[in-house]
Amino acid sequence: MIKVIELSALIYCLFLPTMSFSFNKKERLKSKKQIEKLFKEGKSVSRFPLKLFYIPVEDAEVQFKVAVSVPKRNFKKAVDRNRIKRLMREAYRLNKQVIFNNIEGNFALLILYLGKDLPRYRDVENSLIGVLHKLVKEIQ
Repeated sequence: MIKVIELSALIYCLFLPTMSFSFNKKERLKSKKQIEKLFKEGKSVSRFPLKLFYIPVEDAEVQFKVAVSVPKRNFKKAVDRNRIKRLMREAYRLNKQVIFNNIEGNFALLILYLGKDLPRYRDVENSLIGVLHKLVKEIQ
């Protein structure tokens, strides 16, 4: 039996052979200044339980720098927070072609989990796809 994640990755590989499905260090947003700027000046789009903050950036190392966050207020155990972050990163990694193929320019993104319950991967992926489509509409 093939898992949902493996099947979706297989389908993407068949249709988009030139797209890389990695999420390497260069694509990760780690700058505290940029993260603070995202919360202060960034615009946002949301689809429960995810909220995505974004701002255009000048440096052209990569097209998108992405960070994920889960508030400690909602999930006291680090194990739960880390699992949710892993799910969000995996959903982004497999579905990032939605924004890479439709948006010009460089952006910093922060994906924030707003829910109070532990999610299933399918729910996170559906919400992330919806948020990415809203982002594409807003930027264009």
